[in-house]
Amino acid sequence: MNFFKKIFGGKKGTPPPVPASASDRPPVSSAPAPAAPATDPAKDPNLIRVHDAYGREMFITRQQWRDNILLGNLKQNRDRPDDLAGIIVQSLHDGFAADILPYAAHLATIDPTPGRGHVLHAVTLLTLKRYADAETVLLRFCQQHGETGIALTNLAKIYAGRGDDARALQTLWRALTLDPNQDNGLGWYEVIHREKDGPASGLDALRRIAALPGAWRARLWIARHHLEQRDLPAALALYAEALDAAPIPVPADLLQQMSGDLGNHAHLPELIQLTTPHYDIALHGLPTGNNLIKAHLDLGQLDAARGLLDRLYAQNRPDWKQTLSFWDTGIAKARVAIADYPTPEKLEVTLLTLAGPIWLPPGTPAAELFPAKPADAPVVAFLGASAEMPPGSGEPHRLQLADGPGHLSRALPLWLAEQVEFGTEATTRTIVPWLVKPSPGFVLSSEIWNDADAAAHTRHVRSEEKPADCIVITHLNCRVNPWAIELRLVRTIDAACLATASATCPASDPAQALSGLTRTLLAALATHAEINASPPVSAFSPQTSGAYLLRLEQLLAVRTAAQAQASGTLSGEREILDGHLQLCLDQPESVSIRLLFAQTLRDMKKVRAGILPEFRSRVDLLQKEKPLPEPSRSVVARIIAEALAP
Repeated sequence: MNFFKKIFGGKKGTPPPVPASASDRPPVSSAPAPAAPATDPAKDPNLIRVHDAYGREMFITRQQWRDNILLGNLKQNRDRPDDLAGIIVQSLHDGFAADILPYAAHLATIDPTPGRGHVLHAVTLLTLKRYADAETVLLRFCQQHGETGIALTNLAKIYAGRGDDARALQTLWRALTLDPNQDNGLGWYEVIHREKDGPASGLDALRRIAALPGAWRARLWIARHHLEQRDLPAALALYAEALDAAPIPVPADLLQQMSGDLGNHAHLPELIQLTTPHYDIALHGLPTGNNLIKAHLDLGQLDAARGLLDRLYAQNRPDWKQTLSFWDTGIAKARVAIADYPTPEKLEVTLLTLAGPIWLPPGTPAAELFPAKPADAPVVAFLGASAEMPPGSGEPHRLQLADGPGHLSRALPLWLAEQVEFGTEATTRTIVPWLVKPSPGFVLSSEIWNDADAAAHTRHVRSEEKPADCIVITHLNCRVNPWAIELRLVRTIDAACLATASATCPASDPAQALSGLTRTLLAALATHAEINASPPVSAFSPQTSGAYLLRLEQLLAVRTAAQAQASGTLSGEREILDGHLQLCLDQPESVSIRLLFAQTLRDMKKVRAGILPEFRSRVDLLQKEKPLPEPSRSVVARIIAEALAP
C-alpha cells in the first residue's frame, strides 16, 4: 500500500495556518541571475522557484525575489484587490510577512470582499506574533460585518498563541458551527482532541463536526478512517453524502482528498467513477488530475490516461511540466509493455535515406542560406544504429523505449554527416534502418554492420541520385563505462575498409568523443578518399554538446514518424519541442540550431499538430527577443509560419 501513498496526494495532518489557497506565482519576464544550484535547490529554504516567460524553471535567493520581484509586484498591484490578495497569500507562504504588512493593511481598506482583506491583514499580524493588533482587526471586522468562521478561527489562534487554550477551543468550535468546512479549523479541532485523548477522540470530534448543517469536509476524514478499516461501503456512503452537501462546482480539495484516499487504498474503479463527473481541469488542476491519470494507467486504460494528460498539458503551466513529463513517459512505457511481437523471421525491415543534414532537407527555404555543391561532388554515406548493450537492457526483437545507447547510435551518424557536409567538399546522406512490420519503429542491432552489406546498402538509391563513394559505419560498445565508439571508413565500390578509428566517452557525456572523432574522420577522408576540406560556412555553427545530439535524434524520430505515418512511434512530443526551444535560448545566435527547431516544428505538424498552439506564444517571443540577422531571420520565420499555420 505504501506505493500508492507515494503517488496519490491525499491530505494528511494539520492544515497550514494561512486561511487561503496560495496564488499561482506569475512568470517573471526578467529575473536576476539564478543562484548557484544546491544538491536539490527545490529543498533549499533560501531559494524560491520561478519560471520565466519561456517556461524555464530557475531558483533565485529569497533576497533576490524580495528586492527585484516581490516589492515591485506589490507596488504595481497596490490598488488591484484580487491581484494584491493573491500576492499577499503567496508571500505569507514564502515567509515575507513583514514586507507585505503595509499592503495587507491597505487591502483591508479597499477590498470589495471585506472578509478577505481583513482576515489577510490579521493573519499577517498573527504571523508576526502581533497578537493584540491581530485581535483588534478581527474584532472590529466582526463588529462591522458579523462573525465568520474564518475570522473566529484566527481569533482562536490568537488565544492559543497567548496560551489561553480553553478560550481558543471554545472560539474554534463557534467558528466551526458557522463554517464547518474550513480546512484549518477542522484539522486543528481534530488534532486537539486526538492529541489529548487518542485517535478515538479525534474521530468523535470529526463526527461532531459532520453533524453540523452543510458539513462535508469532516465526512472525507471519517471516510478515510473507514478505508483504513477496509470498510469500503461505509467510505463510499460518506463520499456520496459529502458530494451532495458540497457546493457546485465541487471544491478542489474535496476531489483531491477523495481521489487520493481511494487511490492510496487501491480502489481505482471507485476513484474514477466518483471523481470524473465532477473534475474540471481549470478548477481542480494537477493534484486531482494526477490521481485520475494514475488510476487509468494502473487499470490499463491508456487512451483515457493520454486524453487527460493532453488536456492538462493544454493548460500551459510550466510548474506542471515535470510531473506531466513523468506521466508521458509512464504511458509510453505501459504501451511498450503490452505490445506483443512475433519471432525475428516475421520482422520486415527497410532502409530510410536522409539527404544532407537532417535539419536541411531537400526543398527547404533554408537551402538559400548555404552554398550549393556541384552535382559531381563526392558522396559520403553514414550508417549506425548498432550497439552492444549492457546486461539486462531488455529482450531482443521486442519493442522498447529508446535509451541512451539507442539515442546515440542514431545521433552519431547524423552529427558526423553535418560535420562532413560543412567541413568538406562532399555531400552526405544518412541511412536509417526502420522496422516496417509488425509495427513501425527504429531498429537497433547488437552487431556492427558488415562492410560488404553496408557498401551494398549505399546502392539502394533512386535512379536520379548518385551512389555514395564511401560509407562511414559507427558502432557503440555500451557494455562497460566508459563507452567505446568504433568508426570504419569503407569504400563502396569494393567494400574495402580504408580506415578505422575509436574513442571512449563516459556514459553520462558521450559528446566528449565528438571533436576527436571528427578530426580523425576528416583526415581519413582527405588521405584515403581524396575528399578535401572546404572553407567554413557562416550559417553553420558546429555543436559538441549532448543536448544537441539528443535534439538531432529527436528530429529524426519526428521526421520518420511523419514519413511513415506512424505517430504511435513517438512519445514525449512536448518535451521534444520544449527541449529544442531551450537549446535556441542557450545559443540564440546560432542559425543552424534555430533551423533545427524550425524543422522540428514543421515535421511535428504532420504528427501531432494539436500540440503546436501550446508553443505559439513562446516561439513568437523567441523570434521577437532573440532575432537572427537577415537573411536567416526571414528564412526561419517562413518555416515557422508554415509550421504554426492552422
